[in-house]
Amino acid sequence: MARKLRVQCPGAIYHVMNHGDRREPIFQDAADHKVFLETFGEACQKTGWQLHAWCLMSNHFHLVIETPRGNLVAGMKWLLGTCTGRFNRRHRCFGHLFSGRYKALIVDGSGTKVQDEMPKYYNTRN
Repeated sequence: MARKLRVQCPGAIYHVMNHGDRREPIFQDAADHKVFLETFGEACQKTGWQLHAWCLMSNHFHLVIETPRGNLVAGMKWLLGTCTGRFNRRHRCFGHLFSGRYKALIVDGSGTKVQDEMPKYYNTRN
């Protein structure tokens, strides 16, 4: 059975999440968090994404991003591939860092601020 196509719309807001391969850590120390956020910043510059909230856990992450150009798939491909390469070089390992496909849910703001709909443990940008 074929995978469902991802919905990509200019201006859409997504709750994006992914886990480490075999639920293993994707962040081993503070430097890994820093590299991920710097790489995400590069992705935002390349894609025009706007970050609304984020939560980095030891073995997974959550991002709430807005895609003015409707380019979620291309941006996530670059982000996850680049993060994997940087993690592997830093830790002298190889192979997958993330588990399968990332999950992306469209956030329906219904006129409220996106930050009001996110759990309180998320870091938000106002």
